[in-house]
Amino acid sequence: MSGALDVLQMKEEDVLKFLAAGTHLGGTNLDFQMEQYIYKRKSDGIYIINLKRTWEKLLLAARAIVAIENPADVSVISSRNTGQRAVLKFAAATGATPIAGRFTPGTFTNQIQAAFREPRLLVVTDPRADHQPLTEASYVNLPTIALCNTDSPLRYVDIAIPCNNKGAHSVGLMWWMLAREVLRMRGTISREHPWEVMPDLYFYRDPEEIEKEEQAAAEKAVTKEEFQGEWTAPAPEFTATQPEVANWSEGVQVPSVPIQQFPTGMYHDRRASGL
Repeated sequence: MSGALDVLQMKEEDVLKFLAAGTHLGGTNLDFQMEQYIYKRKSDGIYIINLKRTWEKLLLAARAIVAIENPADVSVISSRNTGQRAVLKFAAATGATPIAGRFTPGTFTNQIQAAFREPRLLVVTDPRADHQPLTEASYVNLPTIALCNTDSPLRYVDIAIPCNNKGAHSVGLMWWMLAREVLRMRGTISREHPWEVMPDLYFYRDPEEIEKEEQAAAEKAVTKEEFQGEWTAPAPEFTATQPEVANWSEGVQVPSVPIQQFPTGMYHDRRASGL
């Protein structure tokens, strides 16, 4: 599909990003509907995903998203932690409506509840974890796009993007790639220049790791300030007034010491005796 136009071809830098994030690494299990997206199987049992098929399906999904006139009618969902930050970033970049976290049952079917929505397109991170929105989408004839691993069920999925949807880096990179292609097809950004947004912003980060890094940075900064303060701080000025003393012996009683008198005869006797 992407062989028609050179501008839609996958660049070398995109392949390097896929390989660095582990997008091509699937699982040890394989769904029969995902066999068409598999390149080979490693000796340890892990299936390798064909990145060419991944890129083709990514472009197809971007074309489907761009075809929606109102960007807010595109609903992006991720119930797993690894995709929640990426979903929010994707929605901020493209104008889609995000649902990060638990999906309330009946959001697409129950018109009574306050969270009722009627999107025109649904994009999910994991068909297995996000099975509830996929099932409700089938009730209301809602087209769906999903990031699918080798063992993901493709029921109710219209456009499956084969990739590693378990790793935090792979999921973040796929949402970043999808957002970039959507903006390129809309004409918001140019294909001649790289997108200024880094893929790192779409990666999930553990709050405990962030807290540990912040504490380590704060301790390092405090230690550095204390070390520099010992050598660069100016010496305190001595501003106390000294008492004026005219005579040190004034007002002080000096005890009198008696002068001992030795007899002179003893000295002469010792000298005469030769001592």
